[in-house]
Amino acid sequence: MNIKLLKHTDLTDGEAKVYLSLLELGESTTGIIIKKSGVARSFIYNILDKLTAKGLVSYSSKGGKTIYCAADPDRILDYLEKKKQQLDEDKEQIKKSLTLLKAIQESKPRTSIQVFEGFRGLQTAFEKYKEKLSKGDELLTLGVPAFQEDKYHEYWKETHEERIKLGIKSRILFNKDTPKSVVDDRNSYKGCVSKYMDTNINTPAWILIYGDVSTIFLQDKKGPLVVEITNPQIAQTFKAYFEDYWGRK
Repeated sequence: MNIKLLKHTDLTDGEAKVYLSLLELGESTTGIIIKKSGVARSFIYNILDKLTAKGLVSYSSKGGKTIYCAADPDRILDYLEKKKQQLDEDKEQIKKSLTLLKAIQESKPRTSIQVFEGFRGLQTAFEKYKEKLSKGDELLTLGVPAFQEDKYHEYWKETHEERIKLGIKSRILFNKDTPKSVVDDRNSYKGCVSKYMDTNINTPAWILIYGDVSTIFLQDKKGPLVVEITNPQIAQTFKAYFEDYWGRK
């Protein structure tokens, strides 16, 4: 057994040196331990106290002198096992504390804004719905523009297939000038219902709403730009607009 190996058992460098020296010495006084281990006199008593607390060193009194003795090396395994048990107990206590802290955090409205750029950024922003939605939940899409590049159409088809596997529903409102073939295609997917918006408004950006998230997507010649707003009141507002348009003939 060497110093490096002993340090892997969570002993400090000084503790490892003193314990190994005591193993070799058998029983010894502090003076001899200091010479053998090379540990400074100012640290030796503190180190011996820590080793004693860990059950790796014992001591006795002979002729008015304190004699120290290293415990059997098997005690190192006992020490590690007790440390593991303590860590497991601490972990459970931390879990309970985290649950309480999260409950406090979630009890108050929280607002965050994130910006994503590029096609990869658009994908990352869109697919975050999977972190919040469960089977039976719904995606609402408001004001989808008529024109999108082919790669976007291919990507949306893939996302619908994944959405179906997750059991999540979708409702989509397209701008009036969107080709009927696009709307029919989206309606061909299970759990998806698409309509035209009853307005002549034609906007370049569209909005995805789910849970407490409202995500605004802009796809122009400069590349996609996505702004994600997490706030329950803002999401509720966009949902109200969506439902108003959805209910029109």
